[in-house]
Amino acid sequence: MRVLFVTFGVVLLDQITKLLVKGFSLPLFNLHHQGMHIGQSIPVIGDFFRLTFVENPGMAFGIDIGGRYFLTIFSLIASIGIFYYIYRIRNEAFIVRLTLAMILGGAIGNLIDRSFYGVFYGDAPLFYGKVVDFIDMDFIHIHFLGFQMDRFAVFNVADASVSTGIVLMLLFYKKFTEVDKHDAVVPEKATPLHDQNPAHENLSDSKSSVQNASADPS
Repeated sequence: MRVLFVTFGVVLLDQITKLLVKGFSLPLFNLHHQGMHIGQSIPVIGDFFRLTFVENPGMAFGIDIGGRYFLTIFSLIASIGIFYYIYRIRNEAFIVRLTLAMILGGAIGNLIDRSFYGVFYGDAPLFYGKVVDFIDMDFIHIHFLGFQMDRFAVFNVADASVSTGIVLMLLFYKKFTEVDKHDAVVPEKATPLHDQNPAHENLSDSKSSVQNASADPS
């Protein structure tokens, strides 16, 4: 289960970067960080890579399905399921466990935003927070049948971790099929001990012969 250190690392990096972008205030420790304002964009490598602060009420890369509460509960159930599966395959190939650990880390990272950021920043009830996105890269240009996309959707470390995990899962698909085959193996039914011991069978036959001879009056 040491692969869960990868999950922890993803969650930690994801939350630190989001707090630096959004800002935070901890009066008890006299810590205050201004952060960026919504819509602000800071060039890092020209227009290719910018830090752009947006808040996303939906899934990764701005996909919105089912509303915030549904997404929060779905993410929670999915995270528990992935954690359990990692435990089940703890003796399988490292790449399989690494892939799932990265997906789990990304899921937990965004789950924290949805669950607690609304309460922490005082702008939404529990489970209704928005996900902080800030990585803005210009490496996709799509113009097809009226659809136009000049920049990739703004994302975060958690999104990147989930996407990397999915890509690895596709690249090492055969490793995952091997895990499924192992799960599908049904153990053979144990053979009773007396069926495995010829000496026991011979002894039983001898006892039967003695009993038959005693019962024969001739």
